[in-house]
Amino acid sequence: MNALSSLPSASLYVNTPVGHPAKEPSEGSGTPVRRSSAPDQGLSAEDLKKLTELKARDREVRAHEAAHQAAGGQHAGAMSLTYERGPDGAQYAVGGEVPIDVSPIAEDPQATIEKMRTVRAAALAPAEPSSQDRAVAAQAMQTILQAQAELSADKNSGKDSAAKIKGNTEESTENRVQSLASRQANDTYRSVSGLTGEPDSQQSGFLNVLV
Repeated sequence: MNALSSLPSASLYVNTPVGHPAKEPSEGSGTPVRRSSAPDQGLSAEDLKKLTELKARDREVRAHEAAHQAAGGQHAGAMSLTYERGPDGAQYAVGGEVPIDVSPIAEDPQATIEKMRTVRAAALAPAEPSSQDRAVAAQAMQTILQAQAELSADKNSGKDSAAKIKGNTEESTENRVQSLASRQANDTYRSVSGLTGEPDSQQSGFLNVLV
């Protein structure tokens, strides 16, 4: 199976068992099974055995594909069954498939993760998943891991940007504090310089009063 990036959809299906006679052309699940008017008791022992197997297979296939469809929800398509005519003249389902969309959601890794979880659940929904079912489940899991990595990278990028903004803000605040401290020091220096630079006459008069 090709990579998910080049495969927009895949089908979940069960394989038709080896050993059955040539089957009828595929028909949709809505096609009614045509029953023969011939009674089962008119069949040979071998035909009756085969008929029993076909009936069991029919139930198995329908249950298998119904499980895929129910678990797949909006991502699953219509069930399609392949029929085989039995010795009684009726047609029985011996294989089937349910198409399910396995394409990732563009530029939305979180939505992709949620979708692929549904796809994986749909692939493994039957009691006995086929090899194809397991392959689709593995593809869904791979897409989940890729989306999680992308989501993690996006979060780390956001954290780096926030840290950079915070660092710039702190640096700007520190510069303002240093600038304010420098101005205060200059003002203090000017004030002290003004006190020590007063005329000598004022200092002399002040000392005369004290004496």
